[in-house]
Amino acid sequence: MKLASSTIAFTAALGWMALAAPLSAQEAAGAETDTQAEATTGMGSHGGEDAAGMEAATGTTAEAEAAPAENAAEEGIVEMVQGAEDAPVTVMEYASFTCPHCRDWHETSYPQLKDYIDDGRVRFVYREVYFDRPGLWASMIARCGGEAKFFGISDMLYDQQRDWAAGGDPAAIATKLREIGLKAGLEEAQLEACLTDGDKAQELVGWFEQNAKEDGINSTPTFVINGEKHSNMAWADMAEIIDGLIEE
Repeated sequence: MKLASSTIAFTAALGWMALAAPLSAQEAAGAETDTQAEATTGMGSHGGEDAAGMEAATGTTAEAEAAPAENAAEEGIVEMVQGAEDAPVTVMEYASFTCPHCRDWHETSYPQLKDYIDDGRVRFVYREVYFDRPGLWASMIARCGGEAKFFGISDMLYDQQRDWAAGGDPAAIATKLREIGLKAGLEEAQLEACLTDGDKAQELVGWFEQNAKEDGINSTPTFVINGEKHSNMAWADMAEIIDGLIEE
């Protein structure tokens, strides 16, 4: 059964809080079902996610599309950006913190793109994609410290993805994500407030669904370079596109 988008948002946020308390037998059975569903519709689909897979992971249905989310930008979702506003090239990345292909791109290509960002040639916009609950939880941690800490925490999430995203135990994933937040300098109370904010979770999922629909996003990582969509690519290919646009 597919969940409506608002339902999965609250399930994701409240699911974190539920990890702190013992589950009843009925709740445990439900949690096991959720974990199995994520294993088949979320983690294994990055880099080649089709529309049906994304729909199952996010809860987007024809019924949900009939009642589109409100404009998330007006609801306080901050766009995470690096680089000069007047840079000749804008690279927008759609990525999931649980996506191995996104991790690989950030390990191999992002450091080279950062040179372009730092010298004013590229404005980089990072937009999260939520294939699964751990991906949403990771996003809520990355955003918890605001714009100043977002990209630093994102680096930690990708660097340690093999550790915290391994396996399917939600409690273990939650514990490791909390540890990353604390290592990044977030206070315990601040971290818990961010991770139990059901309204923010709902806004983030609505924001993701709105962005994915507008830009036709169905796999990660996907790049929108000066308005043109591109699938995952090697750095040499991206650099060729960026250099060509700079020369125009």
